[in-house]
Amino acid sequence: MFKKLFGFGKKKKEEIQEEPVEELEVKETEEDSQNVEDSKEEVKSDLENDEDNSEYDSQKEQEEVEILEEDEIESNKIEETKNEEAVSQEILEEQIEAQEEAKEEIAEIEEIKAEDIETQEKQDEIEESEDTVENQIDDEVEEEEKKPKKVSLFDRLKQGLTKAKQGITDRIDEVLKAYTKVDEELLEDLEEVLITADVGVNTTMDIIEKLEDVIRTKKITDPQDVREELKLIIEDILSKDDTKLDVSHSPTIILMVGVNGVGKTTTIGKLAHRYKSEGKKVLLAAGDTFRAAAIDQLDVWPNRSGVDIIKHQEGADPGAVIFDAIKASKARGVDVLICDTAGRLHNKSNLMNELGKVFKIVDREFPEANKEVLLVVDATTGQNAVVQAKTFKDVADITGIVLTKLDGTAKGGVVLAVKSEVDVPVKLIGVGEKVEDLQDFDAKAFSEALFGSN
Repeated sequence: MFKKLFGFGKKKKEEIQEEPVEELEVKETEEDSQNVEDSKEEVKSDLENDEDNSEYDSQKEQEEVEILEEDEIESNKIEETKNEEAVSQEILEEQIEAQEEAKEEIAEIEEIKAEDIETQEKQDEIEESEDTVENQIDDEVEEEEKKPKKVSLFDRLKQGLTKAKQGITDRIDEVLKAYTKVDEELLEDLEEVLITADVGVNTTMDIIEKLEDVIRTKKITDPQDVREELKLIIEDILSKDDTKLDVSHSPTIILMVGVNGVGKTTTIGKLAHRYKSEGKKVLLAAGDTFRAAAIDQLDVWPNRSGVDIIKHQEGADPGAVIFDAIKASKARGVDVLICDTAGRLHNKSNLMNELGKVFKIVDREFPEANKEVLLVVDATTGQNAVVQAKTFKDVADITGIVLTKLDGTAKGGVVLAVKSEVDVPVKLIGVGEKVEDLQDFDAKAFSEALFGSN
């Protein structure tokens, strides 16, 4: 029996030792525990029946009990180990799951970071592009600011006639605003404004008479309507004759005359630049051999405009200079010959007679040429400009008047005075120092710039 027990113990122990812990099932553990309990009960029963066994048997029994107790302890350990392993497995699974979740979160974060980086790069590109565009715009604006702004001829005319407008039209507007009806007093005030603006007495009286006729005919009662009618009368006076400087026929010779200091040399230089820009072949003649440095002053413009010049020594015969210039024009096929002449006072008969000799040389040596004789008059001299024009007209056949320095006077009415009293058309006006400021006279544009809108 004991052998049986011992054999059972050993066998069971070997089975337990040989069986891997990982493969034990909870059910087997429970069965082992039940077997152990049954064995213990059996041993106890046997011990009760065999109380008289030997001391050896008692010792063996005690060992057997100890073995059974060890088996029970071992079974409990196995069960605990299994439970711990189950717990460990669960923890491991939780850890693995947590790791997977962490990996997913990391992947999402990296994806978000990648998107943020891409967005930031795009934003940087946009900002860089915006900065580039802004810089380009700033550069373009700066370049445009550096470039001289182009101003139309009419705008230049308006700017040049600012003082004249203040002296004529602004004062006319003040008079018209002061009245509620059209009467004799209104017309008298308008007459005073025109005379003080250097329109001239005779010209002023002519304008007022025409204005009275229009008022009666149209039955004008509103003073503001008088302004437009006055503008039309002035425009009509200025546009009676052809005011265009004709250089369409080649060759053309232009003789510049006038007193000293009126701007003849400057006008010659501006005309040379204009016609050169139009593609014409231009030649200058330094006919003013009397005034000190006059030749040197004129010689500046060929360097600026790229035109040729014929000149002699200071004090030479002006007729000889003009003669050589005509010969050169014929030989070179010049389109426009512009001749300077010595400035002379209109009341000096000897100088005026000398000017007549120059004209005779031109008529004799260059009969086929289209001729223009331009009298240059300083607008700031007012009525004195009218006296000069009348005197020069008696000596030479003046074809047109150049009215310079209009931008410097408030007495722009001299244009009307010269035109009506001298009966010579104003062909050119100077309203500034730049080349573009020497303009062909246009009666309508002049009237519009002077009066403008109400």
